[in-house]
Amino acid sequence: MLLTYQECLERYGSDYQIKKELHSGNLYMKDKGIYSTLRNISEIEVIMLKYPRSVCTGRSAFYYHSLTDVIPDHYYLATKRTDTRFNDPRIVQSFIKDDVFEAGIIEMKHNDSNIRIYDIERMLIELMRFKTKLPMDYYKEIIQNYRKLAFELDFGVVEDYAGMFKNGSKLMDMIQMEVL
Repeated sequence: MLLTYQECLERYGSDYQIKKELHSGNLYMKDKGIYSTLRNISEIEVIMLKYPRSVCTGRSAFYYHSLTDVIPDHYYLATKRTDTRFNDPRIVQSFIKDDVFEAGIIEMKHNDSNIRIYDIERMLIELMRFKTKLPMDYYKEIIQNYRKLAFELDFGVVEDYAGMFKNGSKLMDMIQMEVL
């Protein structure tokens, strides 16, 4: 179980008691201000607790949605443009306009961790938007997996997401040619 410093104060009563629990091995410090009652805990779980307003996107989301088997070197997180910059070398942060940020956010369970992530339809739009920034073999692998999922995708939702962007019709044309 992950706990913030404030939750530890409420649970153990004082900073001294927290330090006693750490020393006795009943509590483990996982990151600054993040503690765990378990020795081994997923790093994504720590990151999601540390940055609760962020959403997994990009290479991380493609991996968690099983569209690729390439494990990303960093955690790719999206935040609103008005949010502060993360000073964490494990994270690649992207800033998204407030009016399109919320579209497609879901809670997903991955290896007993809850992750805030964009749904698979929103990630199809993101794939088309950033096609030129991805290696071609990586892009082809993801597109092939989207083709396998073509009948499970809700293209009404995909069209709604595409309509949020100024080049939405071009994105839909690309999806028609690549996925369908």
